[in-house]
Amino acid sequence: MTSTTPEFGGDDGDVAEVLARGELTVIGRIRSASNATFLCEATLADRTAHCVYKPVAGEAPLWDFPDGTLAGRERGCYLVSAALGWNIVPYTIIRDGPAGPGMLQRWVDQPSDEPVGADPDQSADVGPDLIDLLPSGKIPAGFLPVLQAYDYAGDEVTLVHADDDRLRRIAVFDVVINNADRKGGHVLAGVDGRVYGVDHGVTLHTEDKLRTVLWGWAGKPIGDDILEDIARLGDALTGELGTELCGHITAVEVAALRARVVALLRNPVMPTPDRRRPIPWPAF
Repeated sequence: MTSTTPEFGGDDGDVAEVLARGELTVIGRIRSASNATFLCEATLADRTAHCVYKPVAGEAPLWDFPDGTLAGRERGCYLVSAALGWNIVPYTIIRDGPAGPGMLQRWVDQPSDEPVGADPDQSADVGPDLIDLLPSGKIPAGFLPVLQAYDYAGDEVTLVHADDDRLRRIAVFDVVINNADRKGGHVLAGVDGRVYGVDHGVTLHTEDKLRTVLWGWAGKPIGDDILEDIARLGDALTGELGTELCGHITAVEVAALRARVVALLRNPVMPTPDRRRPIPWPAF
């Protein structure tokens, strides 16, 4: 099996090299994150790249995940995403930083990051986000309902997400990695037209912990093209990929990952939300 990390060449490889070898400067702290999370700039000679840095020392203790393991789980999910060929998770590594060892992940530029210019069309309503809360009964075509709720004003709303193949792959990916925290804010639409998933620290557990806002395809069959990629992932887990993952999660957790792959191949249907708390809260 070939390496799951980008080669140092081309645009993606150039960013990978800067993140791996560049000097890190903290630009600011991302206050909305539950763990210590920083926006950084990596500089290597005349090249720069922005990234998210989560030091292991800043990880909040959790009752059901061992301390100090979240960064490794983020790296593990990147490796799984790369092996699938889906590139859902931005390039992610473990390296030393200003606050010690931690996870470093390429920053995803989003349309909302761009300043609005003088053209009034730029600020026009472009419709719902990929994952959104909409007034009940006003779900547009191309969106799937997930949950009925009430907003802070007491009005009835519906949690929805787009019936989009890019989101569908993320939904399947979450089943594979056993994602316990797929919130709406953890799905990013990049300026490059791709849709990314971030914040994968609470994943790859041995027990079923799937919590997600992407329940719109519950009970639906998984397409053959996706199953082919999952089958290749299963093969990769018996070789170099499985060995590399054991450097970040336990052998038992790698075995559980393989078991989830096998289960999906045997019964290629999206699971249904039969757990007590199937949606993370808050949902965004």
